[in-house]
Amino acid sequence: MKTPDRQLAEKLLKISALKLQPDMPFVWGSGWNSPIYNDNRRILSYPDVRSYVKVELAKNILEHYGDVQAVASVSTASISLGALVADVLGLPFVYVRDTPKDHGLENLIEGNLRPGQKVVMVEDIISTGGGCLRASEIIRNAGCDVLGAVAVINYEFPRSVKRLRDANIDVVSLCTYSAMVETALETDYIQPGDEEALKEWRMDPANWVPNR
Repeated sequence: MKTPDRQLAEKLLKISALKLQPDMPFVWGSGWNSPIYNDNRRILSYPDVRSYVKVELAKNILEHYGDVQAVASVSTASISLGALVADVLGLPFVYVRDTPKDHGLENLIEGNLRPGQKVVMVEDIISTGGGCLRASEIIRNAGCDVLGAVAVINYEFPRSVKRLRDANIDVVSLCTYSAMVETALETDYIQPGDEEALKEWRMDPANWVPNR
């Protein structure tokens, strides 16, 4: 029987929310070459996958952060998933803006978050960890307790793992980078020769050079 992370990896490959192209890498906004691209917004267009993801995220929150009182997401890709999970749990939902609103109250947090509440963040992808770090700081500055974060995908970059650990942010992920690569190999989505390049990229994504 497949483990939950392998099941999810297969689903994401099937709906093209996950693409692996070691020989024709994508270029991220940061300028990094990347053999992988995730578009988890596609999850929303597939009811069966959408339901699977929201239920699994909710289950992980209850299992690891049982005393949660509110759910928060980082804008913008994670907002819809966070709202779905909060609905499953029957909890308040807020999201953290990238920048303060440029009019009105100039909010950084949209929604009603009360000081003292215990919050879990929902992320679609954890790559550098920057979104989680910034959102947790804003939530903590609002007088709330960040219990941790749940994510659909975690790239497991060594640097981001250390950054989040140092900031005392616990992370639980439905699918890891390792599981994605192993599933892609098992389903013949990639060839055996691609595996080494994919592993090399994860260890040092900022300096990875394709087709060396």
